[in-house]
Formats: sequence, C-alpha cells, structure tokens
Amino acid sequence: MKLTNPGPVPVYTVAGPSTARPLPEWLLRRRKRSSKYDPESLNNFELIQEFSFEEASNCVRVSEDGNWIMSSGTYKPQFHVHNTQELSLSFARHTKSENTTFLLLSSDYSKSVHLQSDRSLEFHTPMGCHYEVRLPRFGRDLAYLRQSTEVLVPAVGLSSDGSGYGEVFRLDLERGQFLRPWQVDVGEDDAPSGLQGGIHVGAVNVAAVAEKSHGLCAFGTSISTVEFFDPRTKGRVAVLGGHDGEVTALDYSHDGLSLALGTSTGQIRVFDLRNPRPLLKKDQGMGLPIKNLIHLRTPTEERKLLSADKRIIKIWDEHTGDLWTSVEPLVDLNFVTHVPDSGMLLTANEGKHMHCFFIPNLGLAPKWCHFLDNLVHEMENEKQTETYDNYKFLTKPELKSLSLDHLIGKTNLLRPYMHGYFVAAKLYDQARLITNPYIWEEERARRIKEKIEKERATRIRGVKKVKVNQKLADKILQRQDKRTKVDLEAGILGDSRFGKLFEDEEFKVDENSYEFRALNPSTQVDGAPEKDTRFAQNSTDEESGSESDRAPRKEKKPKDDVVMRVSSSTAKGGKIRDTALGSRPQKQTRAAKARTEDVVGEQSITFVPESKKKKPQPAAPTEKRTDRRSASTNTFRRL
Repeated sequence: MKLTNPGPVPVYTVAGPSTARPLPEWLLRRRKRSSKYDPESLNNFELIQEFSFEEASNCVRVSEDGNWIMSSGTYKPQFHVHNTQELSLSFARHTKSENTTFLLLSSDYSKSVHLQSDRSLEFHTPMGCHYEVRLPRFGRDLAYLRQSTEVLVPAVGLSSDGSGYGEVFRLDLERGQFLRPWQVDVGEDDAPSGLQGGIHVGAVNVAAVAEKSHGLCAFGTSISTVEFFDPRTKGRVAVLGGHDGEVTALDYSHDGLSLALGTSTGQIRVFDLRNPRPLLKKDQGMGLPIKNLIHLRTPTEERKLLSADKRIIKIWDEHTGDLWTSVEPLVDLNFVTHVPDSGMLLTANEGKHMHCFFIPNLGLAPKWCHFLDNLVHEMENEKQTETYDNYKFLTKPELKSLSLDHLIGKTNLLRPYMHGYFVAAKLYDQARLITNPYIWEEERARRIKEKIEKERATRIRGVKKVKVNQKLADKILQRQDKRTKVDLEAGILGDSRFGKLFEDEEFKVDENSYEFRALNPSTQVDGAPEKDTRFAQNSTDEESGSESDRAPRKEKKPKDDVVMRVSSSTAKGGKIRDTALGSRPQKQTRAAKARTEDVVGEQSITFVPESKKKKPQPAAPTEKRTDRRSASTNTFRRL
C-alpha cells in the first residue's frame, strides 16, 4: 500500500504495478529465496490473491451484492472470478477469442454475457459456457434492459435493408431470439452498393441505460450525436448533437436527470435532459478518447464525476467543475469501475497486475477489506517521503548538455517522466563536474555573493547627520533595520527635550571614561584608554594610615626612590620582621632566594620545605608545656 497522490484528497494504491515489481519468471524464480529479506517485499501485501493476468486485462466489474469480482484479460483469452469474502481467486475460465466487454446479468456471478472479438456473444454460468450466438456485425458495447430482459448490442456498419442507418441489436433472453434492431443514424458511407460498410463506415460506439429511474436508452455514435430511445415505444424520442469528435462514453446520474458524455478528443460534457445546452464543459487534457464516465457521491452527498482515458483518471466536482483529485498509473488503462458504496476504484489495464485505488474522502473501504481504514489512519501519522528524493529532473536538451543523452533507454539511471527524465543524483553531480571542472569555484563565488547580499540587507538604510554623538544617533536608527521605511525622527532623535544631546558639546559622551566602559564593556573604543588611578590612590592612603598606627610617620621620599615591596615570610622557624618602603636591605632567606619575580599584593606567603631530620624546636617565649606540640613555626598563626 502506497500513497500515490499526497494532495488535499489523498489517493492510495493498494494493488498495481506501482507497488508490485513485475519480474520475469526466470528472474522471479532466482529471487524467490532472497525476496523474503527484501524490505520492499516485507512492506507490501496482496489484497486479492492472483488479481492479475499474463499480459493485460480488458474489463473488470463488481457484482451487485459486492461478493464477487469478474475480470477478463489475455493472453490466453480468459476471465477470472474472485471471491471478496475470501480475497482469493475462485476460478478462471478460458475462451476461444479475446473478450471485448461483458455484463453481469444476476446479482452475483452466476449469469453473465460476454461480447467476444470474433462477433460472438457467449452466456456463461458456474458450470461453463451455457450458450453462444453469432452476431451479424462486430459489436462495440453491451447494455441490459432488466424490465424486458433484453441485451442491447451497438454494432459497426449499416443495416442490411439499405436504409443507410446503423443498428443496435436486441436479443430477448426470455424468448431466446433476436428482435427488430433499433436504427441509429451513423452517417453515409462511400462504400459500393450491396455492402454494409467500408473502411470509414459509421458505428454506434456506446450505450447507456437509466436503469434505476425512467429507463431511457442513450446511444453515442461516430458522427458526434447521441440518440435517445424509449424502450416502451421502441422508437427514437430525441437527438443530441454538435459535439467535438466521436462519442465514446456515456453515463446517467442516479436520478436519471443528468447525462455525461465523453468524446474521442478528450472533451467532457454534462447535460440536463430538460435543457439542450451543457451544464458543464471540461477537457481531460490528454487529447485521448474518454473510456469511462461514472457519477459518484461522497459521504457528505457531494456529487462528483469520474472521467478516465488510457493515461489518467480525474474526478471533478459536478457543480463547480473544479478538479477534485487525479490518479496517473504507470500503464495504460482499458476500463475503470467503482465499488458501490465505497471509496475504492478497480481498473483493467495493459500491465500484468490490475490496479486497485482507495480514496478515503470518496467513501469508506468496502466491507470485505475494512482493515484498509486502519492502515490509512496509520499512514497519515507517518512521515511520507517523495518517490524521487535521490533524483534530479532533466529535460532532453539538458541531458545533451551533460553528454548523458546516450544513456536513454539503456539504463535505469534515467527514468522517463512527462517531458524529461529523472537522473540519479550521484550521476548528475559527476556529469556536471566533468562538463564544468570549475563548478565548485562558481558555487563558492555564488555563496559569497549571497552572504554579501544578506549583510547588505542588514545595513542602516537611513542616516541622520548630527553635530555631537553621531554614534549614538546611528545606534538608535539601527534598531529600525527590519522596517520597510526608516523614521529619522524616532525616539529621542525627534524629541525637543533631548535636542542639546546632539548639538551641545557639553553633552558629548566620553567613550574613554570609566562609567562608559563599565556600562558598555563590549564596545570598542578608538584610541588607548586612560588609566584610572583612583583605586591606587585610595589603597596608598589606607596603607599609609595603617603604618601610622604601628610606627611614627616618616618623611616621604621621592616617588622614584620608593619601592612598594611589603612581604612576610619565615626561615627555619625564625622570625623576620616586616619592613616597608625599602629603608634597609632584606635578609636573604631560602624562600627569598628562590623567588625572583615581583611580589604583588600586601603580603606574600611562602611554604618552605623542611628536611626529614627532626630538628629541635626553639624555646617558646611563654611558659613551657610538654603536653602539646609547639606551634611557633606555624605560618598561619601570623595571618
């Protein structure tokens, strides 16, 4: 299960070529043992067993009770019946020729009619082919009238009575015989008389029946007309023409009042049967014939219209004509059907595996796979990754400029998509470096230019010239750098009370002052800052005051002769008295000899290592006590 369209209306691919990798039989057998270790295989699951054909599928339909899915395909020509209760293949049956389309006549698979490509009409039951009848001309489509049990077969060519009209064959299943065909105008033909059609003969392409309402039958022709027949009167009641291209698809709404038609040029028209003018005109955009049109209803009773060609499926809002969501499979589509009362779409396509899409906004999952609702809820909470995260999209001219055009169709490194190719990111970087060896220098120059432009965007766009404090004015204006327009009179710049701040020299900010540097420590000031000596003066006064308490004041010496070195130390337990102002030379102790750097601070404390030999302690000046150790040599006692 994979998120195909991560838009406002998400579309999940439950089954199909975009999730299951189609491998040849010989390669599949080789990888059979190692596939269980493949992460992609571990994340995938098979919703319906063997929901595929050998080559391609032509048509797929769901029974009314929702318990059976019938599909036809090739090669060899066959059709499959799947049981939705078991999510597996019930049986497969081969036919003599390829199937064009089929209808389920009963509420289950027990009665079905198949239009074959060899002009035969086969009726199948669970036991096998019940009956086969040959048609006069090749059929294009099938329709069924339940009220009268008639099978309608639009055909190619002109009628055999020479009237020049096309025919819709009618087979009465109750009587078991053909009834008089309905004649539909398909235009004239240039074939010789006596033949029923030439190369460019007209045809009745498609049929639609308003089965759940009034029962009116509509037939689209190759001459861009739609003819309506009433099964009660067995005749034509109206003709709707003037379309662009052949009519290739028709569908009635649930109430039978709205008819949607598609043409061979990709045009879509929605008509009200009471008005000949179209209510809605849309273009599929691909220029391909429309294959299917389906009227849908959301759980909120919004009316939607599904249109499909062989390339893309689009769902439109029937009232506004806006595109609601779209799905673009990897292979060409042949037929699209909707599972009733759900948000699931089944497609028959050219790939080996048939597609199964789930649109939660269109409805809940069918009752036979209700677990899809829980899976969708879990996937919504997961982070989705893009399919081509490691790829670069390049057009064909860009590939030629990189000399990679020779790899087209020869390697999986180039993946075709729309009008170009997805190239592996590593291959793109290598090719670009080989083509332009200076690509890294150009990239560096580009990044430098972007950085310069980014810095320019933060510059001050408005400058106001003032006499004093120009830096202060620039700093105020810089606060408006994120504004589209700079106000030169913002804040104190336009306040008359602060006018002298930018005019009078007395109010100039001294950036070298101590107060400015304390308030703006990170501001770089031009020039060397002046040394503040206030604290030094205060400390000198304090020292001089303390010295006066200890000794009489001495006369001051010149500043050049004063040596501010005050120290305190011990040597061998002895006591050296503090000296100051360099009045006499200091006694050289062991610690003093070892110290050569300048002493900073009021005191310096030195821990002198002592020898291991125990030395006699000097006598203390106080009373001797033998009960405790002397602490006269403890340096910290002098602190």
